[in-house]
Amino acid sequence: MKQAILTMLEMQEEMNARVHDSWRNQNFEWYRAIWIECAELMDHYGYKWWKHQEPDEAQVQLEIVDIWHFGMSCLLQNERDQENLASKIASSWKEERSESNFRDVVEALAAETLNKRTFSISIFSELCNSSELSFPKLYSFYIGKNVLNFFRQDNGYKEGSYKKVWGGREDNDHLNDLLNTIDNTAANFSELLYKALEDRYSQVS
Repeated sequence: MKQAILTMLEMQEEMNARVHDSWRNQNFEWYRAIWIECAELMDHYGYKWWKHQEPDEAQVQLEIVDIWHFGMSCLLQNERDQENLASKIASSWKEERSESNFRDVVEALAAETLNKRTFSISIFSELCNSSELSFPKLYSFYIGKNVLNFFRQDNGYKEGSYKKVWGGREDNDHLNDLLNTIDNTAANFSELLYKALEDRYSQVS
């Protein structure tokens, strides 16, 4: 687990630097992005008692992965030693199945984030467990979304020329298709995934 966490921290560091090369000095409000993502997560899960709602499980898990991006960034903001941070995250991670109500866990993470302006690994791991998002699955989804973020940047996202919908589908949908066709244990998993995205994009855009 520690090595997988370290890999994700390194990739997040690289992504943040791609967006802004001195991102640590910008004092971005990572905590704000986290609690707003929690609200979006709740919307996909469903909270309206006055109408019928079924959780969109695939979208719920993708929103949790988005929270993970911002959570790691929040932790990296104050900890430059990635090896040490990976150890701290691994030691705080809860792997047992959560019996807590999903909505309560989402609200606990949002409340902790708002009150302390930081990111709780123990609550986040409980959130993963309560949505049946295992650590290996989180890892696979994170790598996929990170690769997609780089792909977006390479194709004009920052300049506003990249469109998330191509070939009649959102790029997240294309990503999910490709994640099911590539071995996520391969040493060059991220490179294979990027190439697959590139090939599909060139065919349908």
